Amino acid sequence: MRRADRLIQILLLMRGRTLVTAQQLSQVLEVSERTVYRDMADLLASGTPIDGEAGVGYRLRRGFEPPPVQFTAEELLALSLGARMVAAWTDPALARAAGNAARKISGVLPEASAAALDEVPIHAPGRRPYPVELMEPIRLAIAGRRKLRLHYSAPEATSERIVHPLGLFFWGNRWTATAWCEMRQDFRSFRLDRIDTLETLEDRFEPVSGRTLQDYLNREREWREAEELKTASRRSGS
Repeated sequence: MRRADRLIQILLLMRGRTLVTAQQLSQVLEVSERTVYRDMADLLASGTPIDGEAGVGYRLRRGFEPPPVQFTAEELLALSLGARMVAAWTDPALARAAGNAARKISGVLPEASAAALDEVPIHAPGRRPYPVELMEPIRLAIAGRRKLRLHYSAPEATSERIVHPLGLFFWGNRWTATAWCEMRQDFRSFRLDRIDTLETLEDRFEPVSGRTLQDYLNREREWREAEELKTASRRSGS
């Protein structure tokens, strides 16, 4: 957890409580008590009205409230559904992050809005007909620009590829990973349910013009626009 996120979490955990100890905060945040004490010192130095001391406990001074965040009913619906979809359809690490984000949002909302967020009647059941355990290493490889070795089973053949992972795409019933394929010297999209094995390599890759995610997206957009023009032309000619 980043330091800035941890400071926000501390304020949210103290909100509405009479007293919270460094030990309690360290257990919830999964950091040492020494880290909590440093964070408290930073909050105090920034002017945050906190009463208390090390070894006793801390609380927000009476009357201090973070400014309420206002959302429309549809915005709350979108936030809740988005968090539920991430929790249901992605890897465990992102699922936990979605839950943490939802709790952060709920913690700064007015009471009525927080209740509405919990009562959204649209759900995303967690049925995953694809190997979500592959998502996290692919995400990390994208972030770290690390090459991947894939053993991939396509309908026509099985192959081994060295790829530069660029992005993950969800199509409603499956995930694909888009990458620059060294063997094909072109972009390729790989269905996660057809990846037999995946290995993150030590080799890194750098963004090269013509091989980036934006280049891929531009190509896809141009292809769609060309197809739309063909369709419009056929309709006008008929």
